Amino acid sequence: MPTRRDALRILAVSGAAAGAWALARRGPGAAEPVTVTRALMGTGLTLTVVGTDRDAARAAALDMVAEMDALEAVLSAYRPDSQVTQLNASGRLDRPAPILLDVLRLAARVAALGDGAFDLTVQPVLALYAGPRPRAARPAPAAVAAARARVDYRAVQVADDAVALARPDMAITVDGIATGLIIDRGVATLRGRGFDNVLVDVGGDIMLSGERAAGVPWRVGIRNPRPGVALLARFEASDRAVATSGDYMHPFTPDLAQHHIIDPRTGYSPTELASSTILAPDAATADALSTLTLVLGARRARDLLAGLPGCEGYFVGKDGAVTRTSGFVLA
Repeated sequence: MPTRRDALRILAVSGAAAGAWALARRGPGAAEPVTVTRALMGTGLTLTVVGTDRDAARAAALDMVAEMDALEAVLSAYRPDSQVTQLNASGRLDRPAPILLDVLRLAARVAALGDGAFDLTVQPVLALYAGPRPRAARPAPAAVAAARARVDYRAVQVADDAVALARPDMAITVDGIATGLIIDRGVATLRGRGFDNVLVDVGGDIMLSGERAAGVPWRVGIRNPRPGVALLARFEASDRAVATSGDYMHPFTPDLAQHHIIDPRTGYSPTELASSTILAPDAATADALSTLTLVLGARRARDLLAGLPGCEGYFVGKDGAVTRTSGFVLA
C-alpha cells in the first residue's frame, strides 16, 4: 500500500528552486541552495539547504540523509528487516530502537487526544482494503468488524526494553506519524551543523526552517483536492511544519468515499472532509494532526486545535467548502 504521504501534495511555491537560486546569483558570498533528492519511506525526499558555503551545505545535507535513512531502516513497513515489520510479524519486539519508542509514545498521546480517531493499530482494517477485490466494492461488513476487533491503541504495551501487541493478530502502521518524526530528527542534524535555512519535503510532509532568502519566508501553496484551480491558497511560514491529509491520491473507490485514511472507530473512511492541512511547530505533530483532523471533521478539528499552541488548520470539505482556524493566515 502506498504511504499516506504519497497522497499529500503541498506544493512549495517560489521556494528553494526559484527564490533561493535567484539569491545565489547576486555574487560571491551570497547564500546558495543545495538540493538533494532520495527515496524515503515509500515516497520521495527533497531536501534544500541554503548556505554561503556550497560544499559544506552539501556535506551537511548528505549527513542528514544518512540520519534519515538510518531511522527509516527502523520504521519502514516496506523493509522486511525493520523493527515495525518484526513487531507486526511476531507481536513482540525486544530492545526497540529509541525512535520506535518515541513514535509509539507520541502516537498514544495523539490517540488519547482524539478519543481513538487516530490509532496506529488500524493496520488490519487497512489491509482489508488493500486486498484483492473489485475496486468499487467495500470489504464485507463482517470482515471489517472482525478487523476492528484487533484495533486498540491501548493494547500496545510499550516499555524501554520491549514492545508488545497484547491481542492476537494485531499490527501497526506508522505512516501517519513516523515521517514527520524522521524529518524533525533530520532537521536537528542540520541545525547542529549550523544550517538553519532548510526546506525538507518528504512526500508532502514539509518542514520550513529559517528563510529561503534574507528576510524572505518560505511560501507554500495548498493543493485543491478536486479538479479545477490547482492551488486554493498560499501562505508564508518560517520555522513551521506543514502536512496535509487528503482523500484524492489513493482512493479505494472511484467516488473517493473510501480511501487510505480510515476512521479506526468505524472501519470506514470519514465522510466530511476532502483534505486537512495543519501548520504546527514540528513535523511529527503536523503529520499526526493532519490525519486526526481529517477523521474528526472541521468543527471538532477547530475545537481541538484551539487548545494546541502553535497549531492551525485549513480544511476543505467534500462539497468544496473551506474552513480554517483564525490563526491560519493566507498570503
